[in-house]
Amino acid sequence: MPYSLIEDRLAQGKTIILDGGIGGELQKVGAKIDDGLWCGRCSIDSPNELLKVHQNYIDAGADVITTNTYASTPISMKKYGYQDLIKECNYKSVEIAKEAAKDKDVSVAGSVSTYGYFYKDGTEKMKPFFNEHLKILSDAGVDLIILEAMSSQADIVETLIECSSKIKLPIWLSISCVFNEDKEINLGYDDDVSKNKPQIYENLKDSLKRFKKLHSGPMLVAHSNMSVTEDAVKIFKNNLDNTIGAYPNRGYFVKPEWKFTDKIKPEDYLKSAKSWINSGAQIIGGCCGIGVDEIKAISILKN
Repeated sequence: MPYSLIEDRLAQGKTIILDGGIGGELQKVGAKIDDGLWCGRCSIDSPNELLKVHQNYIDAGADVITTNTYASTPISMKKYGYQDLIKECNYKSVEIAKEAAKDKDVSVAGSVSTYGYFYKDGTEKMKPFFNEHLKILSDAGVDLIILEAMSSQADIVETLIECSSKIKLPIWLSISCVFNEDKEINLGYDDDVSKNKPQIYENLKDSLKRFKKLHSGPMLVAHSNMSVTEDAVKIFKNNLDNTIGAYPNRGYFVKPEWKFTDKIKPEDYLKSAKSWINSGAQIIGGCCGIGVDEIKAISILKN
């Protein structure tokens, strides 16, 4: 689907369905998972399985599928000794996603993430790597870029946005949110409540004030617990003029795999998705741990 059709539907107030997590579904279909790079090499090591995951999401009703490039950032590939495969791996990921979307009413979003980036290294060091990844995916022919900046501090998010401004493609931004002890919503993340304390960076409203100065495209609540998502969407709606979306997660990451925790019935996910739409979200999908069954359930919300 040409991205212009996505824009038209959003302008008309319609709902767009994003796909679910890629890594978790690749695990389910038996793809080869790398000890360091997680699902990042699957475009090379398990191309048939990756194609199947994309096709499954399309069959489930996704309007937008995301390239398997979240973990194949240049900085992470260099860290694990795959620097000679950066272009090949990312180009192949785009090629497989475009093959799945061929002749379908589906757009391909290139995922540019902050996977492998650390705050202690400083944002100036990150810029060349962000620029490299953005250029590769843009040259490979994705329809849009989704900046998956979840789990990252505001300074990193701002740096990623600034780098993306050089790319002549539609840009979506996703960030993660978390409750603090006073049940206030903050920029941050909490992958596993039972094992780790939440990582809290700053008040969400303060972050949104910073980000909206740099980014006018869609902004999504992502990689966040379902319990915080509805309230976060409401804050987005009250503090932004941007199109809003939501794609929460389920479980937590222990290298080299995503760990699934609580069981969510598809009908329960649908009920939650309706609440996000009622709160102002137009783009809905799933992040890590949310799969094909959940996307199929919420696909009935397309209009």
